[in-house]
Amino acid sequence: MADYSSRWDKRGQRPVRIANCSGARGDPGYQMRRQAELGDVDFITGDYLAEMNIADNAAAYHQGKHPGYDPNALQGFRESIDLIARKRIKVIINGGSLNPAGLAEECRKLAIERQLDLKIAFISGDDLYEQIKSDIDSTRVIPAHLDSGNPQVSIKAVVRDFARDPAASSIVSANAYLGARGIVKGLENGADIIICGRVADASPVIGAAWFWHSWSDQDYDNLAHALIAGHLIECCSYITGANYAAFYEVDPEVLIDLPFPIVEIGNDGAAVVCKHANTKGLITVDTVKCQFLYELQGNLYLNSDVTAVLDNVRIESIGTDRVLMTGVRGQPPSPTTKLAIFFQGGFQSQILLNATGYATAEKWAIYEKQIRFGLQKSCVLDDFSCLEFQVVGVNEANPKSQLRSTTYCRIFAQAVSEKPLNMLLKTIQEYGMQHFSGFHLSFDLRTGFPLPFNQYYPALVVQTELKETVNFLGKDGQIYSSIDGGHPPRYQKLGRRDSYETALVADLEIFGPTKRARLGDIVLARSGDKGANLNIGLFVRDADTWPWLQSFMTCARMKALIGDDWCEELFLERVEFKNLHAVHFVIYGILGTGVSSSTRLDSLGKGFADYIRDKVVGIPMKFLKSITVTAVHT
Repeated sequence: MADYSSRWDKRGQRPVRIANCSGARGDPGYQMRRQAELGDVDFITGDYLAEMNIADNAAAYHQGKHPGYDPNALQGFRESIDLIARKRIKVIINGGSLNPAGLAEECRKLAIERQLDLKIAFISGDDLYEQIKSDIDSTRVIPAHLDSGNPQVSIKAVVRDFARDPAASSIVSANAYLGARGIVKGLENGADIIICGRVADASPVIGAAWFWHSWSDQDYDNLAHALIAGHLIECCSYITGANYAAFYEVDPEVLIDLPFPIVEIGNDGAAVVCKHANTKGLITVDTVKCQFLYELQGNLYLNSDVTAVLDNVRIESIGTDRVLMTGVRGQPPSPTTKLAIFFQGGFQSQILLNATGYATAEKWAIYEKQIRFGLQKSCVLDDFSCLEFQVVGVNEANPKSQLRSTTYCRIFAQAVSEKPLNMLLKTIQEYGMQHFSGFHLSFDLRTGFPLPFNQYYPALVVQTELKETVNFLGKDGQIYSSIDGGHPPRYQKLGRRDSYETALVADLEIFGPTKRARLGDIVLARSGDKGANLNIGLFVRDADTWPWLQSFMTCARMKALIGDDWCEELFLERVEFKNLHAVHFVIYGILGTGVSSSTRLDSLGKGFADYIRDKVVGIPMKFLKSITVTAVHT
């Protein structure tokens, strides 16, 4: 049996191996066990939270009807805690959600039950629910919006309305994104398991590397590398083959039951992304580039402890399933950090209806007119804050089956009260027998009943106002020590984000004759959400094609490719990552109000990259000749 007793005596003498066991709620507990049992790691980290996770359970938690923490995280400890103790692996996860103390207590009970000598701690200081409610109640003012520093960014009307007339009673949750300082204090004082609430996604990885290598809080380049290393593995299988733009080039068997990743971070911050040996999936330069470009906000990546400058980042293969990331610079953090506030947004519903075949566009046009007529007659049409008739899909020419001739209409509605939504359902039933030819339903209309939803308001909070604390539980379940995480020693005020066209614009004619082809035939991409905003990074695989992508993918080009989804209310930023042969855009406001209240079918923006890659454009023939297109064209 391997001897793990010397692991922590030799920390800092080699790169630290940090495994990830979760990228979102729903990731099963056995992934924690697999990371512990399939090979040797020093830390296991997990990211169980997204913006909507906390808000979804907040009301039930405040009413005592929900434990507040992620149940899959607890299941992970049930399956893994014996192995974690034996192999002396330290675990840092944000699965504590609204109640990190509660999950820490469950871990303490497990350790006592199984006679394990483990020191368990939890991080507090992120939950500002009561404070924000009190502040709003007394001042009727809410914190500044995350994008308020850019006057060109439009903040949606429903958010502006809340800002004009805030109600403390409508607040559901308010959580600040903490850094890694409390985590480091916990590790320095012997913690084996640290349960976090809303720390930033990459903070557990930063904390593990910071502690392992005994960095100072002003080793900004090292901390910045750890920040981006955490970003690379925080979404678990998104870097081992999931959500991968070129999945069609990979044997499907390799993509079934994907492993979760590991990152090895050296004393200089350089990070190698890898996975356990003899597992499925793949880690290549392209899978790492895709994940690097996911959910960025430009060439700066912000965290409470450090700002990462990404202009010169490098990603290169150093062996099978081993990819090195270097070239990140670090700067002091911003004096503010993100504060995710959710408030009651009202009620929403969606109804799905189908149309088959001939004259589809005309069918949906007359149907929308009919329903709006009925709502006007009932005097509720003006009571909707949102009423959209979204036609999804295009019926195939000369279809080979009825399904290929069918589209559906997604009627999406929101209102302050339930009444307009109930009248919408009643109106659809009222005119149910006056439908167009080819109309049919997939299921009954009970799905159209209104449900309450939470509205997301991304705000800013001053870091010095936060009290990030690590709390240690004794064997009796009482807190025997609470240590203040402190604050960064320096801050750097942020200016406007960089946005620019390429400085080396080339005449597209110099690349030779073109052929109409899909952009995705030579360009890979990844997209995702940042609240109301959406990011997309596009890259090519070789240096010869890079000057063409730089010159071709301008802001004007992106707006044209967005097509009917572009409107002048939106705002676009563009930067480049030259070493990655990548162009990156942020589209402000395209997801509406974002998260759980977005009206878009693709509310998290994950499908946007493949939408853009599906566009037919003029591509130089010499680049098309140099590749083999393996995606199925339909």
